[in-house]
Amino acid sequence: MLDGQTEGFALVHTPKKGDKIIGATIVASHAGEMIGEVVLAMNRRLGLGTLSKVILPYPTQAEVLRKLGDAYQRGRLTPRVAGLLKALLRWRRR
Repeated sequence: MLDGQTEGFALVHTPKKGDKIIGATIVASHAGEMIGEVVLAMNRRLGLGTLSKVILPYPTQAEVLRKLGDAYQRGRLTPRVAGLLKALLRWRRR
């Protein structure tokens, strides 16, 4: 729910492995505001993880794209990777 809007959705299509954007589906009242960022990312071969780093000057409906990027980044921390990071940090504290 962004900008007081409660209807709509955005999907960014990626391959099973990696964050390369191969397409997007945006259904919202201001979809045109968001599609430009997706097209730019696709043309410049920027991944979904890069969208999580975008800083917008003020919250807009395009913020949903950053949130999708954030969700992708959180999904990358698998239990195995988390365990390896914990072990590394324990080792470094010694």
